[in-house]
Amino acid sequence: MPLALISVYDKKGLEQFAQRLARLGWTFLASGGTAAALRGAGIEPVDIAEYTGSSELLSGRVKTLHPAIHAGILARPEPADLEELRAHGYKPIDLVVVNLYPFEKTAAQANASEAEIIEQIDIGGVALIRAAAKNFARVCVICDPEDYERIALEAESGGIGAETRRELAAKAFAHTAAYDRAIAEWFAQKAGGAAEREAATGAALASGILPASFEFRGIVERTLRYGENPHQKAFFVIPAGDWGGSFVSMRKEGSFASEGGSAVSPIVESGGPSPGQPQVRGSIGGRSDSVQPQMRGPLGGQVLGGKELSYNNLLDLDAAWRAVLSFEQPAAVIVKHLSPCGAAEAENLKDAYEAALACDPVSAFGGIVALNRPLDVSTAEALRELFLECVAAPSFEEEARDVLKAKKNLRLVEADPLVFSTLCKELRSAAGGLLVQEPDRGDPIDTTWRVVSARQPTEAEMESLRFAWKLVQHVKSNAIVLAKGYASVGIGGGQTNRVDAVRQACERAGARAKGAVMASDAFFPFADGIEAAAEAGVTAVVHPGGSVRDAEVLAAADRLGLAVVHTGVRHFRH
Repeated sequence: MPLALISVYDKKGLEQFAQRLARLGWTFLASGGTAAALRGAGIEPVDIAEYTGSSELLSGRVKTLHPAIHAGILARPEPADLEELRAHGYKPIDLVVVNLYPFEKTAAQANASEAEIIEQIDIGGVALIRAAAKNFARVCVICDPEDYERIALEAESGGIGAETRRELAAKAFAHTAAYDRAIAEWFAQKAGGAAEREAATGAALASGILPASFEFRGIVERTLRYGENPHQKAFFVIPAGDWGGSFVSMRKEGSFASEGGSAVSPIVESGGPSPGQPQVRGSIGGRSDSVQPQMRGPLGGQVLGGKELSYNNLLDLDAAWRAVLSFEQPAAVIVKHLSPCGAAEAENLKDAYEAALACDPVSAFGGIVALNRPLDVSTAEALRELFLECVAAPSFEEEARDVLKAKKNLRLVEADPLVFSTLCKELRSAAGGLLVQEPDRGDPIDTTWRVVSARQPTEAEMESLRFAWKLVQHVKSNAIVLAKGYASVGIGGGQTNRVDAVRQACERAGARAKGAVMASDAFFPFADGIEAAAEAGVTAVVHPGGSVRDAEVLAAADRLGLAVVHTGVRHFRH
């Protein structure tokens, strides 16, 4: 007969949940108000004090901190553990249902005294949740009443599944972490005072001392229909607790916080600081002048030389590195103001760079260059001829670094090609909170391209379309890329209408537009974009399709002799 321990402050939904379990033969351990609520539902629980043989102490503050309880939760599903339980007269506990004292709610009340707030720091409940979550292999933990229905259904269907137990364990640990963080923030405020800490942080930054770490917490306010594109999940996060960029800890001279670690993007975790409210937590570690071996810097690597990186440098480096990693052959991408202005693949890195530069040499001045192969001497000599802010590559040959030494301000960044492989979420500030989404990793694996035009694209056109399609995903929307072979010849991006993006790309390409192919990050709402491209000499087009005027757009393409491919996948980038 399965045994559940229930100890909840928030009793919403408890009676119905317990009644469903009782009908399945479950028995219950409870005390105080929880036991009274169960009796009110017609269920007679075993009182915890009776079960442990130990009376409640300190006005009920010590009830469940007893070997009979914690051994029953922590006993693994192994014969030795279960035999030891039986030897002491204890039973294995299969389900732990706990929610915690409302510390944050109490602390937020203007008239709450310090003693009242401290009394709301839950000790036994946190211990129960953590013990049950640790032993998820056998025990299910519920810390959110929103999960009652799900667990009741699984129990009625034959048992609570292993994946469900694992998932709720993760939620439980996130819940207790958020709870502890709220308590720690309250004590930090009391120890120094929020105003004093804010002033100290401002003074430290003004004096050039770097913050050692930065932490924030938020509550998922709503799940969004999707992120920038339908294949990306997203949600909106609002501040929780002591928000607003207050630095939690400081170290002198920009040293690392002992608990911190640098990260290219904040780590996002889902959980719940209170029932029904998942939590997002992130941390960014500071960086010292002497990089410790275990620490990673920009792009997951290290800066080898040049001036200090700026905010804008880091944004452009991120955009350039994302783009160049989309290509398998030796490739170069040049980025200016977060959007590519040239890209190419070739048999060697120098040829790729020179082809990328030829796309728009005017915009490339003062740009960022990313290369997906180690920088060699010949490519370094080509790079030396142009003013650039940064060069990123997986590594730099020593001779190549020597070539670029004369450009003392040029930042060289040795980047990690796998830095984005573990990125699970992207964060962006928005008024009132944060937007969080899955990264756009290109077309989903089940994407199928369809030729929808009367004319089939040639093999050469199809190869160029694939190249252009990879690149257009990294151009600011509305985005258009013209390409010949494996090189861009004209890029139009950041326009508020698609036909202007087409015209911009064609203008940049000039005579090279004749015989080029075109990629569009989203569908053509009207035929004017297709007509402008055809007038410039474009012969084939790839775009997602899906407009209510697809037939009209396709008719124009067929009339003008263009081959058209639909991907079914949009790639907006804002």
